[in-house]
Amino acid sequence: MRILITGAEGMLGRDVQRAAEQAGHETTPLARAQLDVTDADAAVAAVGAAAPDVVINCAAWTDVDGAESRAREATAVNGAGAGNVAAAADAAGAWIVHVSTDYVFDGEKSSAYVESDPPSPVSAYGRSKLDGELAVAAAASERHTIVRTAWLFGAGGKCFPKTILRAASQRPELTVVSDQIGCPTFTGHLAKALVALAQQRTLGVLHVAGLGQCSWYEFAAAIVDAAGSDCPVRPISSDDYPTPTRRPANSVLISERGALTLPEWRAGLEQFISELAEVRA
Repeated sequence: MRILITGAEGMLGRDVQRAAEQAGHETTPLARAQLDVTDADAAVAAVGAAAPDVVINCAAWTDVDGAESRAREATAVNGAGAGNVAAAADAAGAWIVHVSTDYVFDGEKSSAYVESDPPSPVSAYGRSKLDGELAVAAAASERHTIVRTAWLFGAGGKCFPKTILRAASQRPELTVVSDQIGCPTFTGHLAKALVALAQQRTLGVLHVAGLGQCSWYEFAAAIVDAAGSDCPVRPISSDDYPTPTRRPANSVLISERGALTLPEWRAGLEQFISELAEVRA
């Protein structure tokens, strides 16, 4: 199978390329310098030239707080840009697997979110990603899989565990919010699932995230412990740590459609620590 990967130099894109090649597929990885997804004509040309069977769209604006002040730019990438990639894939007769987020929900639900729950984003980032979902579904109505995931972390890019490890080496104590819960998802695990979904070609929206749930505080404590650090971690409320973006209090995702089950998030953390050690060696 021929797989074109957009956003190929990002944290997830790198792992998708590795997972696809390990599975024996031919890949065409395109970084932002090679394809700006906000350019519709460039998307058509790039996808047409590669003639892939599947496009996995990892290109995204990921600066959640930055999206609040730069909503137009975020939406150009996450919204219209996603639609451009989907339209180019559809024109080439390819299936598209598009990556979305838990931020399409408001976080007010008392239980885990499933695919049929109505989206209600409360941030500019969340709105931009929902725009992308709608654009992908409209542009490739019969050939798309939209994968909602959450709390991504991996060795190949900026992520929460790296921030925590750096802070733990510099501070006498860490304080982390304990009233936001979600499903930490290791990109190495998600990447393999995206490649599998490229073969399955399930139409519509699927929730695929690390198994289990925790708060940011619990995640941080587990990170510090896994790294062998003795830096204490103390829980605080979101009110004690204001940010430009209103983040969902509940970001837990599960699937009612029988989507692929990823390993438990702690297993992902263990692999992340191992890979990080290899990178730094």
